[in-house]
Amino acid sequence: MTPDPGPPGRSSAPSAHRATVPLAKEPDPPERDVSGPDRTAGEREGGHRTHRPWSARRIPAALVASVILVAAVAALVDVIAVRAGRPAAAWRRHLADELATRPVDDVWILTGAAVAAAVGLWLIVLALTPGLRHWLPLRSPADCPRLRASLDRDGAAGLLRDAAMRVPGVGSAHVLVGRHRITAHAGVHFRDPRQVKDDLTAVLGEERDRLALARPARIVVRVRRRAG
Repeated sequence: MTPDPGPPGRSSAPSAHRATVPLAKEPDPPERDVSGPDRTAGEREGGHRTHRPWSARRIPAALVASVILVAAVAALVDVIAVRAGRPAAAWRRHLADELATRPVDDVWILTGAAVAAAVGLWLIVLALTPGLRHWLPLRSPADCPRLRASLDRDGAAGLLRDAAMRVPGVGSAHVLVGRHRITAHAGVHFRDPRQVKDDLTAVLGEERDRLALARPARIVVRVRRRAG
């Protein structure tokens, strides 16, 4: 089963946010047994499990590379100057004296160690997590398992809001799309709010299924009676 190419045309006004789907091809994933009870909805319907794309981490990589480059160039220049018969730079002599004379429990030593540990932990987290939390992975079609696609959260929220506004009785709607939950707030101008909530839950469920998300999120609907 291949994912629906997109929701049908809408009679309501277009949303401010449009869905953006980046596409990429990846090597074939290793085969694995999906006959167990823990298969995802996409796997049961013939698709292949997909994961969130990994961020390139350009800014953290550039910052770390810049710091290392500056420190390495400064140390190299000073070492070359010492080899040429000149005295060592004042900053290097001062740093060596401070490291040799300050005790281990000194406040500056502890502060520097804490900062270095925090930076190291931050880099480890960046290396082990994919990032790009604003993108939702879509199911890969069964006939093209190497195809990877992601949907922007704001675009998904716009599509779901357009669907919510078509429900009779809904005068205003606001939809938030998360990784595990879709929260919809609707203002009811007429009809019974309980009936509107049931219809809205069903419509949002159908629209969510049309998005072909790799991990369909749980839908939470909250309605409120609006005067006028």
